[in-house]
Amino acid sequence: MSLTSALSIAQSALFNTSRQTSVVSRNISEASNPDYARRTSIYSSTNGGARISEIRRATNEALFRQNLSALSGWQAQASLSSGLNTLQLRVNGPDNSTSPAQKLGVLQEALQTYAATPSNATLAENAVEAARGLVRTLNNGTQAIQSYRAEIDAEIKTSVDDLNRLLAEFETVNKEVVKATRAGSDAADALDARDNLLKKISEYVPVSTVSRQENDMMVLTADGATLFETVARPVTFTPNTTYTAAMTGNAIYVDGVPLSAGTAGNTTSQGTLAAKLQMRDTVAPQMQRQLDETARGLIEAFAETDASGTNPLAGLFTWPGGPALPASGTLVEGLAGRITVNAAVDSEQGGNVQLLRDGGMNGAAYVKNTSGAASYSDTLIAYTQKLDEPIAFDPAAGIASPRSLTGYTADSIGWLEALRQDAARGAESKEALSVRTATALSNEIGVNMDEEMALLLELEHSYEASARLMSVVDEMLATLMSIAR
Repeated sequence: MSLTSALSIAQSALFNTSRQTSVVSRNISEASNPDYARRTSIYSSTNGGARISEIRRATNEALFRQNLSALSGWQAQASLSSGLNTLQLRVNGPDNSTSPAQKLGVLQEALQTYAATPSNATLAENAVEAARGLVRTLNNGTQAIQSYRAEIDAEIKTSVDDLNRLLAEFETVNKEVVKATRAGSDAADALDARDNLLKKISEYVPVSTVSRQENDMMVLTADGATLFETVARPVTFTPNTTYTAAMTGNAIYVDGVPLSAGTAGNTTSQGTLAAKLQMRDTVAPQMQRQLDETARGLIEAFAETDASGTNPLAGLFTWPGGPALPASGTLVEGLAGRITVNAAVDSEQGGNVQLLRDGGMNGAAYVKNTSGAASYSDTLIAYTQKLDEPIAFDPAAGIASPRSLTGYTADSIGWLEALRQDAARGAESKEALSVRTATALSNEIGVNMDEEMALLLELEHSYEASARLMSVVDEMLATLMSIAR
């Protein structure tokens, strides 16, 4: 080996070491950045030794896709679980303290107490007040559910705006990736930014990607709707500011294709948008139907009949369609928001509370205590018994029928609690999956400080060796020059 060759090798080694040190230093500085992929120097042989031909970005496409899917599933499940908890608190209260089941129990107890002493006007007023409390619970529950649906629409609109913003950013970054690839320059930072945007997009909708020439990428939803192809595709949604029980929410459209809502407590939703649709269009309306059926059951259970025991009309509880009763076993949408205490028995509306004991809210033909006996309690006892007798409920509300009214309201709580439990378990398992896939991906493409520090130490030794070689060559050249003189 000639001295000039040795000098060339030493210079090349110093240059390579300097460049590789820069790469390692960048890795170390980005070690805490979860969106940074480790860079590695790739060498190729030359006549003068070796040179760094490429700075390669660490990737694992399979793990990255799994992580996107896991992240999307976890975000959907967490959104559903949070929504169920919110709905439970707003409608049923802490520990179900304001639920229809609890208020029905209060009414039943008040009726039993009144039946034991039917001459006590205070107990009569207490029973009617318990009925008012049950009506308020049903009215307020309806308002809470429909207000919550409107809030979900506002959240969806915000999320859709964020998603469109992310897709616009993705378009810009994707152009940078393609441009850098075409020019043969380093696209690693742009690729990091693009992957980071994909993670954020997957929190809203499930994504699948198609890689094309020059590192170009096409992004689709799991249903096949196009989110991005060369340009960002529009995601559109029109919110409703108010809701009624009979209203259906508007769809979310991805490039003109409606987004599907999830199902079940351990939801099939991927991304928060599908989970919010599930809460708005499935869970909340189902809860509303159960309140409506509870209201219809109350009107039926407390109906008055005439002296012959026929021609039933609304009694303690009535509705805008009264005094006729709602059709038996048939859902009346929004009834829980319109049920009221009959004015004839409501002292706050000028009524006579004693009619609860005696009958006659619908006129003299419906009076049961015809003798006016102060100890008459047959009607009150009959009411309490009616609450435990099976009646037909509309299966659209999702609870088996026939059931007693007390059993139905308890089953309504059980339905929501089972859904919450499934959602909470699903959130735990999907969070664990997301964390595991993120950890596995980080282990594959992230920065390991121990490895980088060890490599930095090797580079230091390499630098020392190259510097020593140059020093020796310099001494030899100096010796040769002195001999030549």
